[in-house]
Amino acid sequence: MIERVSGTVVAVNADGAVLDVGGVGFRLEMSRTTLRDLPSIGESAVALTHLHVRDEALQLFGFSSEEERELFLRLISVSKIGPKLALAALSVRRPREVRRAIAAGDVAFFQSVPGIGKKTAERLILELRETMTALEGSIAGLSSGDDDESELQLARSALAELGMTAAEIEHLLRDADPSAAADDLVRSALRKRR
Repeated sequence: MIERVSGTVVAVNADGAVLDVGGVGFRLEMSRTTLRDLPSIGESAVALTHLHVRDEALQLFGFSSEEERELFLRLISVSKIGPKLALAALSVRRPREVRRAIAAGDVAFFQSVPGIGKKTAERLILELRETMTALEGSIAGLSSGDDDESELQLARSALAELGMTAAEIEHLLRDADPSAAADDLVRSALRKRR
C-alpha cells in the first residue's frame, strides 16, 4: 500500500492535485480542506494517502493529516458511503468538527453534504456515533488534563489558520518548549519561518 507521497505540486484542480515524485506524476483526490492546506504549485508537499481498490479502477486519495485520513477510512466503512461522499463530508468542515457532528448526532450537518440524504446521515451517525463519542471524550479528557498539549494544539490551530500546511507546522513546532503558552509558540514558529 502507498502510505504517503512526497513531491512537487505540479497541478491543482477542484477535486485533487498532481504531485511529481521523481518524474512520475501521482494524481491524488483530495478534500477541499486538504487542498487549502496544500502548498502552491512548484512547492514541495507531503500527503498521507489511501489507495482505494475497485474492480474497474485504482484511486489514490491524499490527506493533509492522519486525523483526516483516519476519519475518511471510518466514513467509507459505513454502507452507502463511498470515497466521493466521504471526501464531500470532509470538504464541508475540518475533521474535528465532522467527528463532533457524529458524536452529537447532528443529522442536519450531514444532510448539508451534497449526496447525503436523511436516511444515509442517520445510518452514518448510528454506525459511527459510539466510536466518535468515545474518541471525543478521550480527547476532551486529554486536553483538560494536559495543559501543555492543549497549548501546542492551540498553536497548531493558529498556524493552520495562517495558511501553513500540517507538515510545515510540525516542522516549525518540532523543538518547541511544550510548557510555553500558545501565543509564544506561534511567535517562535513565525520567526523560524522567515
